[in-house]
Amino acid sequence: MKLRTIAIVLLLAVAAGIGAWRYYDYAARHPGTADAYLGMHLVRIAPQVSGPLEEVRIRNNQAVKAGELLLVIDPAPFELAVHQAEAQLQQAKDALAASQARVAAAKARVAAAQATFNEAQRHTARIRDLAAKGATSRDEGDAAERAELDARDSLAAAKAELTAAQAQRGAAGDANAAVKAAAAALGQARLDLAHTRIPAPAAGIVGNMDLRPGSFVAAGRELFALVETGEVWADANFKETDLPRIRAGQPARVSVDLLPGKTLAGEVESLSPASGSAFSLLPPENATGNWVKVTQRFAVRVRILDPVPGLRVGASADVTVDTTSQAD
Repeated sequence: MKLRTIAIVLLLAVAAGIGAWRYYDYAARHPGTADAYLGMHLVRIAPQVSGPLEEVRIRNNQAVKAGELLLVIDPAPFELAVHQAEAQLQQAKDALAASQARVAAAKARVAAAQATFNEAQRHTARIRDLAAKGATSRDEGDAAERAELDARDSLAAAKAELTAAQAQRGAAGDANAAVKAAAAALGQARLDLAHTRIPAPAAGIVGNMDLRPGSFVAAGRELFALVETGEVWADANFKETDLPRIRAGQPARVSVDLLPGKTLAGEVESLSPASGSAFSLLPPENATGNWVKVTQRFAVRVRILDPVPGLRVGASADVTVDTTSQAD
């Protein structure tokens, strides 16, 4: 009887030992943590121009599609700015046309002065030939030379006027600096007008929004958040002793407290390069006499492969990674 009891006890001990070893081996190959939270992309919606709201087309916690119009800022002052910029651009083009006309006139004067100078040179040369033969007086030769000098001075003055006209005009056509500046101002005015309409940058759910028509919004100031629903992940904080076996690409299972009894398939996406305490605002000071070693935790991002409705940012989750796959 005693032998049978001893045998049963031994068998139970062996079975318990085998079960414990298998559990330990499974736990080592499938590390898990309950220190995990769901994450989604948060888009902070902020206007790019300031003004009162003319329309508010959404409500708090409303689902929206990508490109759907959310808010409209009063466009009236921006439309006036566009009209003013268009007028300034036309003025710049008119001024360029006037400058171009002055350049053309200066070129014509240069051409006329050049022709006069060339004719004066030829006349002076003829008078010199006649004077050399004694067929004309010295006074006539001096007059011809003075006429040539006057023509040269007139040509130089005409060229100077042309240079000044070209400098005042600047580059021709659309490359003109004044025209480019006016065109840029018009483009900015049109862009500001377009920014009075604020669309949804992605599909998601509006959160923390409390706006009404007439509310004044300031450029760059956050109005509300849009939670994107297209991509969901879990940031799981694993012990540093689990980290050597975890690789990017390994399969994982995610259980979310929001959805009891449901397990979601996931995949390890990346591992944090530093522990959570290293990223904290006030990291722990370990250089003390009463230091106690504490196992650190590192964030492992697990992408949920097939997100289901009902998942929310910050929800608690349990994550288990199958490290038998050595994907990297």
